[in-house]
Amino acid sequence: MSTSKLSVIVPIYKIEKYLPECIESLLQQSFLDFELILVDDGSPDNCPKICDDYARLDTRVKVVHKENGGLLSARKAGLENSNGKYIAFVDGDDWVDKFYLDTLYKLAIANDADLVVTGHFREFDGKIETIKPKTAGIYGEKEIKTSIMPNAIYSGEFCEHGISTYVWNKLFKKELLSSILMDVPSDIIMGEDAAITYSYLAITRKLVISRIPLCYYRQRHDSIVKSVENPKTEYYRLGLLMNFLKLKLSEVLDSENLHKQIKYYLYSQILVRSGGLILNTSSEVLHNPFLNVEEGSKVVIYSSGSFGQHILATNLKSHFFKIVKWIDVDFHDMKIGENVVEPISSIKNDIFDHLIIATINPSIHKSIQQELTLMGINQNKFTKINTDETVIDDLLSHLGFNEDFIYNNN
Repeated sequence: MSTSKLSVIVPIYKIEKYLPECIESLLQQSFLDFELILVDDGSPDNCPKICDDYARLDTRVKVVHKENGGLLSARKAGLENSNGKYIAFVDGDDWVDKFYLDTLYKLAIANDADLVVTGHFREFDGKIETIKPKTAGIYGEKEIKTSIMPNAIYSGEFCEHGISTYVWNKLFKKELLSSILMDVPSDIIMGEDAAITYSYLAITRKLVISRIPLCYYRQRHDSIVKSVENPKTEYYRLGLLMNFLKLKLSEVLDSENLHKQIKYYLYSQILVRSGGLILNTSSEVLHNPFLNVEEGSKVVIYSSGSFGQHILATNLKSHFFKIVKWIDVDFHDMKIGENVVEPISSIKNDIFDHLIIATINPSIHKSIQQELTLMGINQNKFTKINTDETVIDDLLSHLGFNEDFIYNNN
């Protein structure tokens, strides 16, 4: 079997609208010595034919057809069929810069890196935002263990990752990735990227972080789940991920640091998925994380992304807030209940009591707050999320998580 310097694995399921752009961006790379593995995960649309058509046109394309098994199983199938020394992952609804592979490969070779991390672009409704890592540089094994890993999942501010969870803005060594990816349990179907990234980071001897953005991440309206299908199911899935991370990282992090990182990560994921307000079976509020925001308050929600949509969807059940405006700088047509997304210029201080910026990332929160303040919004109206450790401990215990983050639905 001939080998390539790089293998690019693309998991594919129900994305025929976006797939050609993704494939074309990869086949037009300035770097030529790579194979493109398209993993059709039992897609019921036209994706299988699109994959086969490209394979007939370009010998670098290899297609794997399999029964639907989810994102993790598709990535495993791609890895099993790869022969490159390095592995890159690209989601089939995203696309990449022409110099994506060339840059990744040179960063890896020049520094003999086991892992390369880069910046990326976020595209939403035609608008593009550049996201760059804060800690660019070269890190050896000792620095990874002492400065990168202790802040990788939770950087010290709620809840910002020191290293992003995504696998698609990274380059991996196949020999190391095989031992990690194949060991991730197939029943982890929430947070698969985090399971791979952080357990791989734990065995990385040389890390390179670059601020160069290479991948275009497409935030799709139809990819955001607007309501929690079943809280207990979600908690169980989150518990599987957190317990896996605790087991995998326990050899490289002290127990106190590891527990704190995972605890804040779990809390942040519960808040995003629940819409902040955590309800009981009668749709009564068990936990309100928004400090000083009382029941019946007139509230403006900023962000039409995942967290913002969840807040509106949850409030339709609880009627805890009176949401008077839903705003976003990425203004576009969207409606939940009676609320539609409006531009940020549509609000005035006298129409609301509190403004919730629906993000758990402190850097993004600060940036948005600054922009809204420049437009005359009273700083006293911005809310913060309750991150008191005692409160979080009590909540997780009440929900049914034990010390190992395993969820007991009884």
